[in-house]
Amino acid sequence: MPACQPLRKPIPRIWLMTDPRLGDELLASIQRLPMGSGVIFRHYQLDATQRRKLFAKVRRVCAKRGHIVFLAGDGATARAWHADGVYGRRRSASLHLHSAPVHNAREIAAAKRFRADILFLSPLRATQSHPGNRPLGPVRFKTLAKMCQPAKVIALGGMNRAQAAKWPCSLVHGWAAIDAFRTQD
Repeated sequence: MPACQPLRKPIPRIWLMTDPRLGDELLASIQRLPMGSGVIFRHYQLDATQRRKLFAKVRRVCAKRGHIVFLAGDGATARAWHADGVYGRRRSASLHLHSAPVHNAREIAAAKRFRADILFLSPLRATQSHPGNRPLGPVRFKTLAKMCQPAKVIALGGMNRAQAAKWPCSLVHGWAAIDAFRTQD
């Protein structure tokens, strides 16, 4: 899977955001995703060597399942690690797909200036990842989602398949989660 090749798949509607809370469940969670999903690899807490090794494992599982994988960070590293795209706040001309996290109108405007293709808008609902953050709620989320266009909007924050089904595809392209893909204890 060479880097910097045009993505020949549609932009996924379902995404897993990696998180240290997944622990040993990470690769199994990726395997449970529907074929052709997306993965945003974060794991910022690891040193560079550990992070790259784990990313390589994730990338192999993603390739077998037909998933795409974006690396959170900078475009140069994403390109060197053969990611399908980058997840970050700055545009990388070297990768064909760029996604960015957005939480408010100012961040949306910045992401649109650097022509992000996919915007992960959050938090729609309360989340275990950021327990103190106030969710946007449906009205504010809808307003901000409209501002994101023409970029693809991915809803994030307390999301699961049932919550995602409440939003029209004309406004929200898809959804992302962590806990929705964890095995139940």
